Amino acid sequence: MPGAGKSTIVTKLETLGFEKFTLGDGIRAEAKRRKIEPSGENLGKLMLEVREKNGPGAVAELIRDPIQKSTHDVVIVDGVRSIAEIDVLKKIGDVKLLAIEASSETRFNFLSSRGRSDDPKTKKNFEERDNREIGVGLGKSIEIADKTITNHNLTIDQLVNSAKEIIEGWAKQ
Repeated sequence: MPGAGKSTIVTKLETLGFEKFTLGDGIRAEAKRRKIEPSGENLGKLMLEVREKNGPGAVAELIRDPIQKSTHDVVIVDGVRSIAEIDVLKKIGDVKLLAIEASSETRFNFLSSRGRSDDPKTKKNFEERDNREIGVGLGKSIEIADKTITNHNLTIDQLVNSAKEIIEGWAKQ
């Protein structure tokens, strides 16, 4: 779910040489292309519109070409929300899912202080965002994850190291 620590992990792993792609960046780029203000509400509506118009895997399609052009053996894709997006990614290469879980309170506190334009400012906005994410299938993606890290009182280093160990283990398979 948003705010559990996925982007924090990905940002740190990127500094260690991993290449990352973010589905949300695909939506933000589409908003920019259409000259839509990148507020949480607008990006949420755009995500739903793109999916409705082009199918449930459409957001993953927005980042397909850059992933295919990557020269890295392992890439990290942040922000997968649905089985259909996973299916799009599986057409590109091998896919392993790592879910990061955290309490609602931890996630809200983080998101409300992060400062990104689409972050919820109120509990109501937070709950609306969670419901939207669940509505596009995020819960099912979490259920089928190959591994899960529970972010409960972990330091950033502990969180990142846990993820790095899991990903490096998968890369050796």
